[in-house]
Formats: sequence, structure tokens, C-alpha cells
Amino acid sequence: MRIVVGISGGVDSSVAAYLLKKQGHEVIGLFMINWDEHDGQCTAEDDYEDVKRVCTKIGIPYFSVNYAKEYYDRVFTYFLNEYKAGRTPNPDVLCNREIKFGPFLEKARELGADMIATGHYAKTYQKDGKTYLAKAKDLTKDQSYFLNQLSQEQLSSVIFPLADIEKKQVREIAHELDLSTADKKDSTGICFIGERNFRKFLKQYLPAKPGNICTLDGTVVGKHDGLMYYTIGQRRGLNIGGKHGGNGERWFVLKKDLENNILYVSQGECPELFSNGLFADTFNWIPEKPQEKEFDCFAKFRYRQPDQKVHVKVLDDTHIQVDFAQRQRAITEGQFVVLYTADGTCLGGGIIDKKY
Repeated sequence: MRIVVGISGGVDSSVAAYLLKKQGHEVIGLFMINWDEHDGQCTAEDDYEDVKRVCTKIGIPYFSVNYAKEYYDRVFTYFLNEYKAGRTPNPDVLCNREIKFGPFLEKARELGADMIATGHYAKTYQKDGKTYLAKAKDLTKDQSYFLNQLSQEQLSSVIFPLADIEKKQVREIAHELDLSTADKKDSTGICFIGERNFRKFLKQYLPAKPGNICTLDGTVVGKHDGLMYYTIGQRRGLNIGGKHGGNGERWFVLKKDLENNILYVSQGECPELFSNGLFADTFNWIPEKPQEKEFDCFAKFRYRQPDQKVHVKVLDDTHIQVDFAQRQRAITEGQFVVLYTADGTCLGGGIIDKKY
């Protein structure tokens, strides 16, 4: 089988490519450039050097492809629009649907690929002619959360070689092969921000509009640099601790008032920081919309969060209501709610539109 692997210059995709080659497949490495950087902050050049070394070491051909325009149009524009709307987006989810399993899949087919593969920690399985998405064996690294927007066509075209392998084993394999990526640290965040100052980066694209930080009773306790820089539940970077007396507890972001440009905070975790449920839109069902109008399952509202018991009401094809078994802290509009069964099968995900 000819398989095109999305190879990033990290240890996971390196080992994924090796495992497929070891299984006897014809493997081709494809490196994606998704961001045009001019100030030297993005690591794409260094990553591609690692790709060259790894592919040469394991004996597979490799190519690079530039999707910077597609990324800007399909992902980064969305990222900016969400911040303008006072929400906190998760562009990595959209990048998977729009880039890594979009133009990348098309390019792989041009190269004659039967399947594509990535270094994601996730699992797929077939049942009754449909492709299901599930959690990986290594639950501490599981990335099914980020794949919640994939279509049936995309899921049925991908292999996840790391589905049943733990991260520790991946590192061990890389060391045995003496791969240059063996000790490379896991990437965090997204390439167009990388290790740089988030506020400084965002200010290049969106004008900052400073305003008041207030408590719920309207008392002004400080100044914010721009609502886009803050997220619900945030407690660092407010610069108001110890300045206004009170009970000595930490300050937390409660909500944003876009119309009046006010950031509302509380001292200590007050009830307003917790929610009973949410409404989500653009919900993508995997493998298809359920026949039941209501059902119980589990949900994540952010990556790495333990599964939470919920009751789901299907409102229409793309909208759901989710009632929490226990009140949830810092539910954030713009993030994704992802549903799971008890055995770890992913039912899909959607964007959190409103909480209550």
C-alpha cells in the first residue's frame, strides 16, 4: 500500500513513518509549510531539516508543500474573527479539517496514495461500513479531541500508526533508530505564535482597545489591555492582585462585555464562574447524527480535561444542548465541546456558542 505520511519534524510523525515502512508499505513523507514567517520566529526551516534527516535515515522519499495561503484563508482568518467577537478560538481543530486532512489529502492522492497517515494519538475503526473515531491507548496523549471536525471521507482515508502505542515507547523506538527527533520536545501551541509573546503577536493583526476591569457590582479595580487578550477563568496577567483589599484571594476573569469594553472579574471562584450547561453549533457528528433526540454520554470542554457526565439534547443537524451532571468551571465560548461514549468512541464535536 502506498501511504503518504504528514511528517512534521517531530518524534511522533517520525516514528509513525518508520512503523509503516517496517510493515512493508511504500511510504512517502510530506512536510507542510502552513505559515509564511519573516521574523525568524517560526521553526519550519529547522523542522524541515529534521524531516530530511529522519526520512534519509529510515529510507523514504520526502517532499514539502506550501499551504500558507490556504491556512491564512481557512484558519487564521477564522482565528482573528473569533477574537474580534470576544471568543477564544481553537485553530488547531480547524487546521486538521481544513489543511491536514484537506489540501494535504488531495496532494497525497496526486502522489498516488492509497491512504494518508499522521502522528496523532488517536484511533479509527470500521463498523457497518462507517468509520468511527476513538481515543488512543495512551490516554495522556490522546488527540481525538482535535479531530472532532473530520468528515467520514477524511477519517476513512487516514491511518494512525500510534493508536496503540504509548509515548514512552515512541521515544524508545526513536532512540533505537538514532533519529534526530528522539529527544525533541513536543510542540506546543500553533506555529504562527510559537514561543513568542501572544499579546505582541495578536496586536500586529487586531487593534488593542484598553478598558476597565470591574467587579460584578460595577466597581472599577483596574485596566485591561484589550478584551481579546483574556479568557474565561484566567487568573494570571490581570495585574490587580493585592491592589484593592478584599479577601486576599486570587482574581478570576468571569466574562467580557464587548459593547462597553469591560472585563468582569471576581475575587475567588464565585458561582458566576460555573455553568449548568451550554449550547453548541456547527456540530459535526461521527459517524452520523444519532436517531435519539436525547441521550447520556461524556464530554470534554477543553483538551486534557477528564471526561464529564452530560445529558445531550439534539436540537437539529448541527446544534445541540448539553446539560452537565456537575456544574462546570470556566466554560468558554469559541472552544469545542467534544462528546464520547463510555468506551472512548468520539461522537463528534461543535463550537460552544453560549453557556447557562
